[in-house]
Amino acid sequence: MMTEFEMSDLDLLSYYLGIEVEQQKSRILLRQSTYAKKILSQFKMADCNPTKHPMEPKTQLHKDLEGTPVDATEYRHVIGCLRYLLHTQPDLSYPVGMASRYMERPTTMHHKVVKQILRYLKGTIHFGLTYIKGPQEISIFGYSDSDLAGDLDGRKSTSGMTFYFNESLVSWNSQKQKTVALSSCEAEFMAATTAACHALWLRSLTSELTCEKPKPVTLFVDNKSAIALMKNPVFHGRSKHTDTRFHFIRECVENGQIVVEFINTGEQRADVLTKALPGVKLAVMRQLFGVRDLEPCQN
Repeated sequence: MMTEFEMSDLDLLSYYLGIEVEQQKSRILLRQSTYAKKILSQFKMADCNPTKHPMEPKTQLHKDLEGTPVDATEYRHVIGCLRYLLHTQPDLSYPVGMASRYMERPTTMHHKVVKQILRYLKGTIHFGLTYIKGPQEISIFGYSDSDLAGDLDGRKSTSGMTFYFNESLVSWNSQKQKTVALSSCEAEFMAATTAACHALWLRSLTSELTCEKPKPVTLFVDNKSAIALMKNPVFHGRSKHTDTRFHFIRECVENGQIVVEFINTGEQRADVLTKALPGVKLAVMRQLFGVRDLEPCQN
């Protein structure tokens, strides 16, 4: 291209839109340390005491109509800043997602949660994603999970999903479901269907990039009843009330596009995207995500 156009060679990518990139021989590191420091400084939390988890376990938020309101503009501002930070810190997806549900009328209860997230950020400033060079043949697998009626206002559940290329995390999401689930089986079934749609897109994208025939995507779910509902059409009697669009995953399983497998809750990597976890379990899930402390790599 340099023979045809007047341009400069800027060497390997090192910084892009607030994301710091370090490319090594066998791995690539992504972090947003400078951006995180800017957030803490901007909201006067640069000297705060760090904490080990971004949200206290079993924290339950609601609209809090009788609570004392806080500055909604500043609240939305900090939420917007934190959401951009999720590009390299997926462990913040659930608490930031929960806090963002109350931007219409935030109160001191919600502001306290945001301050907790900032305190956690203070202790994880140099944390980021690690991508290790893998084999030429790409295998895609994902994890799907859901809580049950975690939203106290509308009684809707929260879906979480993560997808990996080999052992590198490439996609994740924590989102409130659009329909109220009547059981944990139904909540998991709905979460898995959403994950299946994303899995098919990743499968198609990989096929285009590698020019190889698309392979089945393995999806790990920790609910045996939901798996039975996906695989066994006879099981349909208990799911007649479920919206028809959520039965899409059954067709994917029948066609061999998605392979659903059971996994124990303790090994469910999407668990951190559906609830607030205690410090030790959070650290384990963070490790499985590929999130590492990358501060020594700056030298």
